[in-house]
Order: sequence, then C-alpha cells, then structure tokens
Amino acid sequence: MRKSPDRLLAAWADPRSRFLVCWRDQHLMTPDRQTVQTVEVRHPLVSDTEPLFLGLLDGVPHFAVQLRSGDEPPPVAGGVWDSLRTVGLLAPADIAGVAAMAQGLFHWHLRHRFCGLCGAPTSHEEGGHLRRCSNPACAAPHFPRTDPAVIMLVSDGPDRILLGRQAAWAPGMMSTLAGFVEPGETLEQAVAREVLEEVGLQVRNVRYFASQPWPFPASLMLGFIAEAASTEIRVDQDELESARWFTRDELRSFRDSPQAEGDGYAFPSPISISRALINHWLASAG
Repeated sequence: MRKSPDRLLAAWADPRSRFLVCWRDQHLMTPDRQTVQTVEVRHPLVSDTEPLFLGLLDGVPHFAVQLRSGDEPPPVAGGVWDSLRTVGLLAPADIAGVAAMAQGLFHWHLRHRFCGLCGAPTSHEEGGHLRRCSNPACAAPHFPRTDPAVIMLVSDGPDRILLGRQAAWAPGMMSTLAGFVEPGETLEQAVAREVLEEVGLQVRNVRYFASQPWPFPASLMLGFIAEAASTEIRVDQDELESARWFTRDELRSFRDSPQAEGDGYAFPSPISISRALINHWLASAG
C-alpha cells in the first residue's frame, strides 16, 4: 500500500481509519492511560498535518500525525498526553508497537529534511517511509535508519550478575551494560568490546537472547547473555557512574522499578529488555 498513492488516498478517506496523535514525544492516550486514544480523519487535530501510514491493524488503516510544536500540547476532550514509555508499560503490545513505530518515524523525518548527499530539501513518499531528494540531478532515496545496540547480562556463575548505572538515571536504578555496535564488528564482538571498555572484564560464551525496538530515539536493542572470564571490575567513569556484582539474595531486596517507593537499588523498567534479561536469569539460574 505504501507504493500506491491511490490506495493511500483511499485509506485516508476511509471512515474506519484511525489516527494516532503525537506531540513531540508525547502520545494521546485514553483518560485511564490503558491504551492509545485514536481519532477519525474528521477530527480537528488531523487537519493541516502530514500523516504517516503505519499499516493495517485488524484490517483497519492506521495513520499517525504529529502536531506542531508548542510550549504545551493542546487539551483534548476524552484524552490525556503521556510518554511512549507509559504507552509501552500500559497499552496492549500491538498498540504499543504501532506507537513506537510512529515515534521512530517522526524522529527520522525531523532529522532528514535535507539530503545527506547534496543538501537539497527532501520530501516524503510512500506514506512517510521514504524521503526523496528534491534535486533532479540527485533524486536520492533515503530510508528510515535504526541504530543497532547490544545489551548484555554478564554473570560469573549461577549466583552473581554484573549491573551498572549511569549518573543520569533515576536514583538507585541499576541495569545491564549496553552500547552501540561499531562499523565492521559482529554483534558478539560488540558485546565483548563494550564489557571490556566499560568495566574491564573479558567475556566468553556470548549467546543471543532477544531483541527489542527502542525508539529513544532510534535504536534496536539486541540482547545477549555472556559469562565473565575475569571478575575484577575497573569502571570507566566516562561510561558509568558505578558497577558491581550482585548476588541472588541482594537482588531480592531491589525495588520493582525506579518509580516504586522506597530507598536502595531498583531494577530497570518492567518493559525494558534489560529487565527481561534479569528476569530470565533469576528464573533459570537455580
């Protein structure tokens, strides 16, 4: 459908079509914040916008529109504004995935308004999944980009895992290590390099776990499990504020998330792949 202007126009005019509404990194949600609030094509919020086609959900065309930036999002009767993290935490998985797709695309459009080859303005095509250079001598197509990043749980046996924290995180939050993949390296090499750079540890038996789109702003998190071949931590202060080994007993005292009441350490968000890695280890390590 992206490649057919006629089909896209028909979907736009379809009275069943639904529109997700975004303002900066905020999404319009239902008042109870249990899912995304969508609107019809006739809704005033949809006018004077450049919609992105997201696809069909249960046979219904879904689009996304982004409102012009202002100091505050406009009030909407029957809806509230909240972040994509809240959408991911509370909304059904399919709806959260659609919202993540919308935010990732909007971020890409904002930063690719000009051609990276000749500098001419670009315009969007194929329902917003391609930007074309307006210079006839160039006419280069540009597609959405995703930055691959590895995130890894490192253990030194059945009873300890390594967690670290960055200074900008919420108080007490500890998480698995992560970093971006560099040109010319495999994912397994990226895991080994990042662990060595951040905490000075050698790793072995690097095994793939799962992946998670992370549009903050445009990453794909590729999860791995690895075994430590050394245990003496040397924290790179440019990368991390701190890092240490935690036993199973120590992890039992962690708060469920940084937002949970209390003091001391906290797990990362329940929707994160970091949390999935930790949960998997807790369930499978004895």
